[in-house]
Amino acid sequence: MTSKEMLKKIRHIEIKSNKLVEEIFSGEYRSGFRGRGIEFEDIREYYPGDDIRNIDWNVTARHNKAYVKQFEEERELNVFLLIDMSHSNSFGKKMELIAQLGATLAFSAIKNNDKVGMLLFTEKIEKYIQSKSGKRHVLSIIENILDFEPELKGTDLSNALQHFNRIEKKRSVIFLISDFLDQEFEKDLKITSKHHDLVLVHIVDRTEEAIPQGAIFTFEDLETGEVFVLDNTKNQYKIKDNLDLPKGNYIKIYTDEDFVKPLKQFFKRRSRR
Repeated sequence: MTSKEMLKKIRHIEIKSNKLVEEIFSGEYRSGFRGRGIEFEDIREYYPGDDIRNIDWNVTARHNKAYVKQFEEERELNVFLLIDMSHSNSFGKKMELIAQLGATLAFSAIKNNDKVGMLLFTEKIEKYIQSKSGKRHVLSIIENILDFEPELKGTDLSNALQHFNRIEKKRSVIFLISDFLDQEFEKDLKITSKHHDLVLVHIVDRTEEAIPQGAIFTFEDLETGEVFVLDNTKNQYKIKDNLDLPKGNYIKIYTDEDFVKPLKQFFKRRSRR
């Protein structure tokens, strides 16, 4: 991809993501990741998606405009995108979807004055970007996803989670984005979810999901000519039922569908917790 093509693609993703955040996800995100808090801090204008239980009716009546109470928990969050960049996630439309999804989550975070960082991994930690705020930082994250060339092709979810737990002591919101074709990582998921707010984002290609249990298939990407081998000899697609995670911390997104609906449903589930 040339520099001009890269800039064009980044700009396209930026425009689409900002539109989604402005029209849909800003309020949903705020509601889903802002609890009612412990200590009262301030008053601010009401935004669509805010918890109506936090409306200050006295201030609202004086100003003839809705205002909500802001609590200490509503202050800055540390949001991280942990993205599986293994060979299987390059199949079909997965990587394009991951870039758009990651951008939408990142813009939602900075729109709400949160910091966002990223960790890209395969069998090893490929790239770590410290959490920061600001539009320029998010555009850098998008570029790193689109322009990324992994050194290795496999995946190791456990290693990625262990590494993150070592370097990030501050409680964070983690979006772990993967097709979850790896095995034996559930122990580290449980450990991570005790220290952080861990959300699994399961990217699924229907072609893979349709493969019979116990089969091994070979695919060729028609756009790149790359060959992918999918081993379905283990229970990869029962991940949702087998994980001991907080209720609602799982999003399943198909590559042939718009991710807006499942993401919006996730934020709504979060806001009801």
